[in-house]
Amino acid sequence: MTKDTFYLNITTADDIGIGLFKYYTSNPERFIITNTTLASMLGYESKEQFQKLKFNELFLDEADCAVFFKTLRRANRIKFFEVLLRKKSGKSLWVAISASHVRAKGRDTYLEGIIEDISAHRKMEDNLAMERDLMQGLLDNIPDAVYFKDRENRIVKVNKFYAEGFKLTPEDITGKTDFDFFPQDQARRMFEDDTRVISTGQPIVGKIERTLLPNGTWNQVITTKIPIFDRQGNIIGTMGITRDMTAYANMERQRRDMLINTLNVLCRALGMRDPYTFNHTRRVADIAEHITKSMGWDEDRVLGMRLAAELHDLGKIGVPLDILNKPGRLSDLEYSLIQQHVGKCYDLIKDIDFPFPLAQTVYQHHERMDGTGYPQHLKGDDILLESRILAVSDVLEAMTYHRPYREALGIVKALDELRDNSGSKYDSQVVDVALRLIKENNNLPFWTKNS
Repeated sequence: MTKDTFYLNITTADDIGIGLFKYYTSNPERFIITNTTLASMLGYESKEQFQKLKFNELFLDEADCAVFFKTLRRANRIKFFEVLLRKKSGKSLWVAISASHVRAKGRDTYLEGIIEDISAHRKMEDNLAMERDLMQGLLDNIPDAVYFKDRENRIVKVNKFYAEGFKLTPEDITGKTDFDFFPQDQARRMFEDDTRVISTGQPIVGKIERTLLPNGTWNQVITTKIPIFDRQGNIIGTMGITRDMTAYANMERQRRDMLINTLNVLCRALGMRDPYTFNHTRRVADIAEHITKSMGWDEDRVLGMRLAAELHDLGKIGVPLDILNKPGRLSDLEYSLIQQHVGKCYDLIKDIDFPFPLAQTVYQHHERMDGTGYPQHLKGDDILLESRILAVSDVLEAMTYHRPYREALGIVKALDELRDNSGSKYDSQVVDVALRLIKENNNLPFWTKNS
């Protein structure tokens, strides 16, 4: 580099705010040339004042100075060496030094290079690092599995809780998919959920599902998945949060079982008083269970339907037995007493907290689609679907089996009753399901092997 070129570089460096220096490393060590920016950068009033310093005096830490010169000696050049320099005020400044060790012919060796103020860049990096550490700390202290996936549903990041669940490190999990950790069917459902979030941009919130753990046990979890967008608004992947609800689910199941056991006691009390009605309700429950399963209902909803069926005549525990078992025609007063059983049952169970409309299902099971039922004369969709299923199940059983006041009418007449009144008294969809199930069972009752 010629002298003219060097001075040209000094001018250019001043224009763009970069410090430029030339420093003799042989005795006596001294700065030969520096620009105004370098002196100003480190808080000196003039180049002349700055040039009185030794190069090693610029470093805030002697150890950093030693590393700088060791690196420089190894390759005779150093590029973008980030280090803290000491300003005149004693404060520190983050800079990046790029320099070459030059040995001129017949002259002493010297350093020449540039020094850039990178304090703003380092502050931004420190802020980003702090935010990153804060986010990672937050993720790692959340007692839920948190995971991020790309558009191909590959895992790109997980938190500590997720990794510990598989007894792996986050690095062992990164790049893999759910198919590497879960059974095929379960992984496929997860893959489909991720793909739906990516393709639609719509989150999946609070999905309850069961997952198989590495130790072979199943747990119940609740999962939320949301799309992740880049700055241009494009979906680049998904974020998922899965919370283990097994303990809560077990507690809820125990609570539910206690309620069911309590209701079973009531049913058994009805059975001790009126065995016919008790057996009738059990068969109605079998019919309703078959119908709801055929309609694709989930396990909990089917259970609710069965409970309602087993309880639907519980109110008859308050009806005199001589009326319930009367062989002849009932008087208007006696029939009105029979009709009161739905209200009595409703009053017995209405305050019990169930996750399904148990009391209302029982209360409406004698309503009819055309409004001719009781006690509220509801019509059509104003009647709960559960109640419409219970109505069909009740009639199907009642006509098929012996009643105290008549012999069994048989399956043929029961089918005629449903066909003739489908859409008027009974829900046509429910009737169609019942008829199909009977047809598939060779026109025999489908709800008991002994019928």
